[in-house]
Amino acid sequence: MIILALQIIRRVTDYHITDRALLTLRSIVQVSMLINVFLLANEVFKEFYSGNLHVASSKYLFIGLHGYHALVPWIWTAIGFNLTAMVLLVLPVSRSLRWLNVTCVLSITGIWIEKGMGLVVPGFIPTPLGEMIEYSPSLNETLICFGIWSFGLLCYTIFLRMAVPILQGRLVAPGVTPLASAHAKS
Repeated sequence: MIILALQIIRRVTDYHITDRALLTLRSIVQVSMLINVFLLANEVFKEFYSGNLHVASSKYLFIGLHGYHALVPWIWTAIGFNLTAMVLLVLPVSRSLRWLNVTCVLSITGIWIEKGMGLVVPGFIPTPLGEMIEYSPSLNETLICFGIWSFGLLCYTIFLRMAVPILQGRLVAPGVTPLASAHAKS
């Protein structure tokens, strides 16, 4: 999200953000996505290799269980997005900002789905009594999720609207000489 936000700041303000800074952040995201996919692969291997009682939740999540498979499309979409983002980050094509933006959106969406729908919900299916209860997010849950994201982005926008003028030296306390004019006088 920071990469996308910095590109928006670069376009709508005169604050200078170099491509080098964005590509440094790309390297950090690249390593993070490699680690994320590696840990997901380890989790899948551990669950299916061990064959213990807790594998029922993982089977439900990844391949469906006893005809119930509501979360299967969610997790495979997330895995597809994460793998695509990882491959794009490893390839030199993501040094182009256009491809980097696509990669960032895929990463954000894939991780959001994987951690949201794939981490908590399958732990309750099947129930401790062995019942299978399908889950799909309701309209209210979806709206609450979008509301939380919207509130976070609103706060981030407000903070950026304050930070950019401060970093540019255009917003100073009353009675204080702006930094740019102080350097011009000396």
